[in-house]
Parts: sequence; structure tokens; C-alpha cells
Amino acid sequence: MKLDRYDLKILEILSRDGRITKSKLAEAINLSVSPCWERVRRLEKAGVIEGYGARLNTDVLVKRTPVWVQIELKAHNAESFARFEALVHDTPEVTECVAVGGGVDYLVKFEATTIDTYQRLIDDWLVSDVGIERYFTYIVTKTVKRPADGFTMDDFASSRA
Repeated sequence: MKLDRYDLKILEILSRDGRITKSKLAEAINLSVSPCWERVRRLEKAGVIEGYGARLNTDVLVKRTPVWVQIELKAHNAESFARFEALVHDTPEVTECVAVGGGVDYLVKFEATTIDTYQRLIDDWLVSDVGIERYFTYIVTKTVKRPADGFTMDDFASSRA
């Protein structure tokens, strides 16, 4: 899908403010309301815009301690990866998980109410049959940037370079 400057500006604005009115969005990108809204619908239909939601400050609701963990599995086969990934999906304290290349297999983000809660959880994983060979825990001391901080045209441009 080819995106022009209007599409990119729409995405930038909506990533920061999904509740913006049609008229304010159109004004911000210098288009009339109808063509602007047709572009939004086209971006939604194409799957570029997956949905709209609110960014929640979970610290207000419940204090959680973010912990990143590097995990290396004992075996490197499809069955081992599937077993580990199923455990990740079944663990509500895991809020992110990516498979990576290099010296480790996964980076996992836990959000636990306390460090002790995290430690008990990782201890359970270690004695399970999931097959963790080694892990390294990193306690988050400060969040510098979150993915939900918004999309910018620079993000798109740098991904195309």
C-alpha cells in the first residue's frame, strides 16, 4: 500500500489522539472532512489502522514492577519453542515476549506486583518441563520511552531507508 504525506500525517495524529474529531483531524492535515475520513476508512480497511484504544496508566490501578528476562532454552527445536511460547501465553504476568536471534532465544517482559512475585513465577518456570537452560533478569529502574508514545512520520521514513 502506498502512503502519501496526508496518510502519514493521519497516522501520526491518530497514534497520539485516537479520539480526535473528524473535523479537527481534517483541519490538522489541511483536507476537507469527507476526503480525510475516506482516507481513514481506507487505512482501516487495509489493516494499517487495527483499532483504537486508551493508553492506561496501570500504576494508578495497581503498582507493578516491570522485569525483563533473557531466556535461553536447552533444546532448539520446534517442539521446545512451541512449549515455551504456550507457557508465555498462559502467564498473565507476561506482557511482552519476542523471539530473538543471537545468544539468547527470547526476551520476556514480566509485570509483577513485587520482585518476590516475579521470583516465585520464574522459579515455577525453572522446575516445569519447559526446558529453560539459562536466564538473566533485569529489573527496570526507569521507563524512558513506551511504544504507545505515538507514531511519527520520522518512524516511517527511517523504516523505509
